[in-house]
Amino acid sequence: MRQKAKVENYDAPAGGWSSLKAVASILTQEEVAILGSEILLKQNKPDGFMCVSCSWAKPAKPRPFEFCENGAKATAWEITRKTVTPEFFAQHTLAELRTWSDHQLEEQGRLTTPMRYDRASDKYLPVDWEEAFAAIGAELNRLDPRSVVMYTSGRASLETSYMYQLFGRMYGTNNFPDSSNMCHETTSVALPEVIGVPVGTVLLEDFETTGCIFFFGHNTTTNAPRMLHPLQEAAQRGVPIISFNPLRERGLERFVNPQNPVQMSAGGTRISSQYYQVRVGGDAAAIVGICKWVIEADDLVRKNEAARVVDVEFIQQHTAGFEEFAAFCRTQDWDEIERASGLSRGALREAANTYMEAKAVIANYGMGITQHKHGVETNKMIVNLLLLRGNIGKPGAGILPIRGHSNVQGQRTVGISEKTKLVPLDKLAELYGFEPPRWEGLSTVDACQGILKGDVRGFVGLGGNFLRAVPERSLMESAWSGLRLSVQIATKLNRTHLVPGEVTYLLPCLGRIEIDRQASGAQAVSMEDSTTCIHGSRGQRKPVADHLLSEPAIVAALAKATLKPNPKIDWDAWVADYSRVRDAIERTYPDQFKDFNARMFEPGGFARPLAARERNWKTPNGKANFTVPNSAFAPPRETDGVYELMTLRADGQFNTTIYAEGDRFRGIEGGRYVVFMNPADMEGDGLKAGDTVTLVTEAGDGVERSLSELQIVPYGIPRRSIAAYYPECNVLIPLWHYAEGSKVPAAKSIPVRLFKDILPEIVEAGEAPISAS
Repeated sequence: MRQKAKVENYDAPAGGWSSLKAVASILTQEEVAILGSEILLKQNKPDGFMCVSCSWAKPAKPRPFEFCENGAKATAWEITRKTVTPEFFAQHTLAELRTWSDHQLEEQGRLTTPMRYDRASDKYLPVDWEEAFAAIGAELNRLDPRSVVMYTSGRASLETSYMYQLFGRMYGTNNFPDSSNMCHETTSVALPEVIGVPVGTVLLEDFETTGCIFFFGHNTTTNAPRMLHPLQEAAQRGVPIISFNPLRERGLERFVNPQNPVQMSAGGTRISSQYYQVRVGGDAAAIVGICKWVIEADDLVRKNEAARVVDVEFIQQHTAGFEEFAAFCRTQDWDEIERASGLSRGALREAANTYMEAKAVIANYGMGITQHKHGVETNKMIVNLLLLRGNIGKPGAGILPIRGHSNVQGQRTVGISEKTKLVPLDKLAELYGFEPPRWEGLSTVDACQGILKGDVRGFVGLGGNFLRAVPERSLMESAWSGLRLSVQIATKLNRTHLVPGEVTYLLPCLGRIEIDRQASGAQAVSMEDSTTCIHGSRGQRKPVADHLLSEPAIVAALAKATLKPNPKIDWDAWVADYSRVRDAIERTYPDQFKDFNARMFEPGGFARPLAARERNWKTPNGKANFTVPNSAFAPPRETDGVYELMTLRADGQFNTTIYAEGDRFRGIEGGRYVVFMNPADMEGDGLKAGDTVTLVTEAGDGVERSLSELQIVPYGIPRRSIAAYYPECNVLIPLWHYAEGSKVPAAKSIPVRLFKDILPEIVEAGEAPISAS
């Protein structure tokens, strides 16, 4: 039984006093020194460390406190004084730990000792590092490399990621799924087809000259709070900010900069000048409506021989497909656009007029776009909107996918990819004298399918909480025990560690904020932010335990234990001096990492060359391409009894890490098992606030997927749309329910039915056993 969450109205803006209070609370909770500690003063500074949470850009001229509330939480979470020692594991079986909540598990503190799972006692036992490496290497050499998955979270540095993919390919696998597969792989599929690059085109300085900013499907407050600084500055200059999101998110409404005493007393800045609550899955229809207004306005002025609305010169010189796209927009029915988007034509005309008045426009988007069945097409629709007025490849304009974890984009840059066409295999063969495998590897969804079928026999996880992050949790957790080998490299205990394979190792590593001292001295590492800028990062804190190894050291040790010696690679030399790894990265990617070691601590980072910024389109036809969507409109949900569920993250959360059991901005305290619902829908279904319901996925494949005891919370969300928290709701996502073309789990558009629970009084908080739905 779960304790009911306390629900209160929360009217304060993002930032401000509440943010300072939350930072102070997490520092106290994790037994970290006061707010003005030397650690936080070094966060996101040129001579300090890159934040371990989001991947938002670091400015060349940082503020005195260049961190946000969530960044401070992430730092406190990593440098906590709390530790999980062998004594902890001696006191708890895995069966017992599986009854703990995600928050309770990570709250225990940092892992300190390598451990192996003992099935007889159902406990982790300490093991010597060398013994663990030798045993893992032996197991890997008994397995077919095709059956081994090497997963990567977004935390690992460029150096670690390069070493990891090289180790895996020398071993013989291309199975490199990563957290991109669960969030922005949609971007990596859509953008190359239409503008020739897999990443955004916006730099931080573009926010200083832009004339209009669009947001689609992104909660900036939770997922990239430092982005609120350039947004606030733009809003104060009078730049219109137009937001499309099913829920009204506080950071896109009002923001108070905690570093500004005047704002702290004055109430802050309104961020969005126009805010449209699009229905779940309705973004593509809304963009079609805006484009329709733009094209029809252009048709009118062309008829009257007035100045054109679209950028004719840009379209003729740089694009293909405009006439087909324009014809499609002209024929779309306004009633259908309004139904599918949940917005009136007047609202869309207002947004279109603002767009047409701006000389330079930035379009930002998040997982509300990418984690949708039609996410690839919607992503391309955003590009269509920008291309109409030449808003790619000029100052103050462009497209910006707002990535999640701090180096998730950079890992792909240096070879973490299951798609062999994206990896310079010939160059790796030349540099290291081996023949890399050429077959296509497994994505995250493919890996899950392989685990369910029994085809995947080994799993090495470089960070992350894989089982908690993926769809189809009930089936996945049951199938995981069929793995022959499970190796998890981690800083903290999470639920994936509690589901063992036949042979299971838990390897603790240094965190990014800890001093990484090797043979040549203290080491630095590097990351890539959402704007393709590369930054150096130096550890600042004494390691929490004496015998922790760095991620590069662990990867190198696994490689040495598994591979035959290769005269062209000296793993020990790389670990002794990470600059040698960066030299290797530069040799492999000379056009992207020229003078890597010399430039990695440039203020603001150094931007990787990006053809689309120069209006050089690396597409097959050499043009930026307008595309006509096949499925722009969400299905009707007014009368069929099915709701569209979107999963979301709370204020006290980063990815699967839960800092606190609540969500300040949505007024939730003391629980996460809630479902946000439109009051009119509640009335129609005979529900009232506080009732508990069961959500059942509408799948039709014979697999029952349900989640019970979810507390109803009335909320301002469009009709027939509901929202609940990730990762708890992952149990409701079928593995086959993903974005067409990218296989990103469609966590923002899950068709579900809702049933009122008939339960005894709920009195006690807790997490259901891991084997339960």
